[in-house]
Amino acid sequence: MTCDLSSVPKERWSVRILALRPVAWRFFRSTLLTLVFMTSLLIALQRKLIYVPHREAITPAMTGKLAGRLTDVRVPTADGLVLRGWLVEADPAAAVTPPPLILYFQGNAAHRGRRALQFGLFSELGCRVLIVDYRGYGENPGRPSEAGLYEDARSCWRYAVETLRVPPERIVLFGESLGGGVATALAAELAQARTPPGGLIIRASFTSLPDAGAYHYPWLPVRWFLWDRFDSLARIPQVASPLLIMHGDQDRIIPFSQGERLFAAAPERSATGIPKQFVRLKGAGHNDIMHVAADQVEAAVRRFLASVSLIDP
Repeated sequence: MTCDLSSVPKERWSVRILALRPVAWRFFRSTLLTLVFMTSLLIALQRKLIYVPHREAITPAMTGKLAGRLTDVRVPTADGLVLRGWLVEADPAAAVTPPPLILYFQGNAAHRGRRALQFGLFSELGCRVLIVDYRGYGENPGRPSEAGLYEDARSCWRYAVETLRVPPERIVLFGESLGGGVATALAAELAQARTPPGGLIIRASFTSLPDAGAYHYPWLPVRWFLWDRFDSLARIPQVASPLLIMHGDQDRIIPFSQGERLFAAAPERSATGIPKQFVRLKGAGHNDIMHVAADQVEAAVRRFLASVSLIDP
C-alpha cells in the first residue's frame, strides 16, 4: 500500500511545518545552552580537572621495604618555591658504579608516596631515582600549571646536574601520562641547549592535552579553550636522546593510537645513532600497568638502559 502525498493539500503541510518550528527552535536552543554551559564549566574548572593533587604529609613508610633507600631532598625553583621529594638509592645488589639517575616525572594525580612500584623497579635495576612532587602536590607550595610544571622540571634537572653532580649523559628522563608531556618538553629544551639527557622513557602519555581532551569530549570545542596544552607531538621531533615509549593496548584514558602517533613523530635514531623503541604493553590499561604488565615494563626498561650502556645487559 502506498501513500499518495499529492492528494494532501499543500496548505495543510505548510500548517504542520509551521507548527513544528517552535518545537525545533526550543530543542535547538536547549541543546545550544547546554553546550555553552558545559563549555563554560570546563573552561572555569579545567585546571581542577587536569591536576588532581593529593595534599597530605608524605612519609617513607608509604613505600614499604623501599623506605630505607630514601633520602629527603629540597629542590629550589627559579620562581622562589622549594619542592620536596626523594632521592631513591639503587639496590646495592644491582648497582653499577656510578649508578645512572632516573629523573621521574609523575602523572596528574596523587604524589610520590604512591609511585613505589615504579621507582622501586628502577632501583632494583641498579638506578638511583630523583622523584620530586610538582608544585601544589603533596606538601609542596604553589599551584600547578603547564608553565609551572616546566619550571619544576628544569629545577629538578639543575639539582641533578649541579647538586648531585650527575653528568647529563647518565640521566634518563621518565614521564608517565601527564609527566610524559613534562619530560618530552624538557628533553627537547635540553637538546636545543646541546646538553641532552642519556635517554627519554615515556609511558602511557598523549600526543597533546587537547588531543586527550577531544578524545573524552568530542562534542565540546576543547581544542579552543585549553590553557595548558603539553604539545608533545610538536616537541618530540626535537628530542636528540635515545627514546623508549611504552603504552597499554587497553588504555581507555589515553588511547593506544596516541602513543603510536607520538612514536611515529620522533626521530628514527638519537643523535648518537640509537634506534627509537616502542613497546606495546599487552592487556594493560592506563592505571593498572604496574599490576598487569610489570614484567613487560621491567624487560623493556632493562633492554633500553642496557642499549644506552647505563646498566649491564
